[in-house]
Amino acid sequence: MHGLSSEARNLHWLLTNLVEEVPGIRSVAVVSSDGLLLLSSDPDRNAERRPAHRPIGPRGSSADLATIVSGLGSLTLGAARLMDGGTVKQTVVAMAEGSLVVMAISDGSLLGVHAAPDCDMSVVAYHMALFVGRAGHLLTPELRSELRQSHGDAG
Repeated sequence: MHGLSSEARNLHWLLTNLVEEVPGIRSVAVVSSDGLLLLSSDPDRNAERRPAHRPIGPRGSSADLATIVSGLGSLTLGAARLMDGGTVKQTVVAMAEGSLVVMAISDGSLLGVHAAPDCDMSVVAYHMALFVGRAGHLLTPELRSELRQSHGDAG
């Protein structure tokens, strides 16, 4: 995080806070409106605390989660347009072994959370809404560009 602006460090802090405060979150990704990964949790950070047969994220990769979040966001946006449903605020995919929740951020970016099957989804949704409320005004075009560059340098 060296060399990042205070806004970028603040956004990283908000994401870290979300992951650490909400039990059952496996991985998190913030994706830009054009589908690029801006920010993610480290999906391997809790490897020693999870059962070996249960991966912490989709194939253990934040890039995979970002791809899924982007695709799901695009699909639900298209469905909302076809149905004259207005803005998509939240999408939930409930699976036997976990859940995926995607929330819109004010600039068209998306917050995606992959959660364990036994976590309290109301707590997840509440903390996601807090993140969206706090992060929405930070995601300026300049910050999105900085985050894209920092992800490109890290990977």
